[in-house]
Amino acid sequence: MDHRGQGWRMEVLAGGDILRQERLTWQLHDALVNTDGLTVGFMEPATPAADGSKGGVLGDVALWAAVGTAARPVSQVLITAIKEWCATERQRKVELTYRGHSVTIPARPDEAQLRLIREFMDRVDENRDGNEGE
Repeated sequence: MDHRGQGWRMEVLAGGDILRQERLTWQLHDALVNTDGLTVGFMEPATPAADGSKGGVLGDVALWAAVGTAARPVSQVLITAIKEWCATERQRKVELTYRGHSVTIPARPDEAQLRLIREFMDRVDENRDGNEGE
């Protein structure tokens, strides 16, 4: 089943270092894949690599996640799991997007960043409540 249209988009921010981004994205995937009620996978490649090049794809390396029927608690679990994963290395950051709303989750969020994350969750909850039939 393809959940990409219904879920969350996660992109590890690595300051333009594609190899580091790919490695960290795999690590995030492995950390999230066993979370109950959450389905995680890799986004489709943005652009195929040109013939004769070593790489398989060009473009962003990102994950998607879809939550089960208990959407709000599982979405909170998703954000908590991302925060915990980011906290294991000082420079980790993940941009989390849901239906046009985004927030960056850093390794050590300060109070202002925590407030932004809470506001993001409120916007997501409002969006979800207004679009329940989709």
